[in-house]
Amino acid sequence: MNRRKVLHVSTALGVGGALAGVPATAASAAPGRRPPRKGPLRVQVVMFDGVEELDFAAPFEVLSASDYFTEREVDVRYVSATGPGPVRASHGTIVRVEHGWSPGETDILVVPGGGYGRQDTPGVGAEIRRGVLPRALAAAPRRGLTIAAVCTGALLLSAAGLTRNRPCTTHHRARADLEREGGVLKNARVVDDGDLVTAGGITSGLELSLWLIRRELGADAALGVEAMLEYEARGTVWTRPGR
Repeated sequence: MNRRKVLHVSTALGVGGALAGVPATAASAAPGRRPPRKGPLRVQVVMFDGVEELDFAAPFEVLSASDYFTEREVDVRYVSATGPGPVRASHGTIVRVEHGWSPGETDILVVPGGGYGRQDTPGVGAEIRRGVLPRALAAAPRRGLTIAAVCTGALLLSAAGLTRNRPCTTHHRARADLEREGGVLKNARVVDDGDLVTAGGITSGLELSLWLIRRELGADAALGVEAMLEYEARGTVWTRPGR
């Protein structure tokens, strides 16, 4: 068992939470306080050349870690609309994507951003001009699927027509573009409009993921992950009145 696995398992058992000053029950709550056991929570993180490292790594890490704080299995995968293969991220990191496009087989589809301010390099702008990913996203919505975006990933959703007349947010430098393309801009860290969830800022993948964990797996799971990461979610989550 590697060092990282030991850290995760010990935290899940309450050791990490206790050391951090968090009661062990935050990480290992009584079964009666958790959401009912269901099938696995399936998450796919969309990859493309020029994707921002923190945009995809934070959701992958945080959502994967949630598996240690819930009875429900959590399966997180990288996928690409162009099929399996290597992806070169914004700062040169190469990630081998092993899974192809399959939004019909997931519960949450996370779309990172990256490179939007550099239109002459790989990234969101290039993907919008190419059209493959926006078309794939436009065809993805179905009952039971939540589509989420980190930072300028919201502009890919906008290009797919998914944010028009919907509450949403993005990186502060791209908000005017998102609004001009029909999004109903909300000045919040995370905007939850049901099957569409967006987050603003490069580091907002942390808040997006913690919110999705809270929503799908319960507050105790989110608290457990926060204790393990030694990080507390910041900012406001906007939701529709009555939700």
